[in-house]
Amino acid sequence: MIALPGQLFYSTQIPVCLWFLRKGEKAKGRRGEVLFIDARKMGTMTSRVNRELMSDDIAKIVGTYRSWQGASADPYTDIPGFCASASLQTIASHGYVLTPGRYVGAEAIEDDGEPFDEKMKRLVTQLNEQFAESAKLEQAIKANLKGLGYGL
Repeated sequence: MIALPGQLFYSTQIPVCLWFLRKGEKAKGRRGEVLFIDARKMGTMTSRVNRELMSDDIAKIVGTYRSWQGASADPYTDIPGFCASASLQTIASHGYVLTPGRYVGAEAIEDDGEPFDEKMKRLVTQLNEQFAESAKLEQAIKANLKGLGYGL
């Protein structure tokens, strides 16, 4: 199952999910498993309202499927936020909900190495500086408007 982003089609803006079913196919060691791919963040906006999957995006999706199927030299591994292989028992434990995002989870967030407390102190200080700058700019704009006869 592949969840694709919205805005791929000219006639509708809704996202789409592709299901590929194979009856009787014996994927190498994958019997009783389903591959979920969450490609909703892929693609490039080609206009204000349309998105297009680029060849790199398509190659990543196809490569993932082929490695999962065993038709590639690259071994398959789950990638948090992008793909996951789930057994039928796992799907049953989720009430047979087939939303790819439920199984692939969230992508890993890079740790910048800065402790949370230090980062929050730095960001609050930066925010206060920006508030002060905003107040100065507001006063300058009011003075300019007053000079033009449009005082507030």
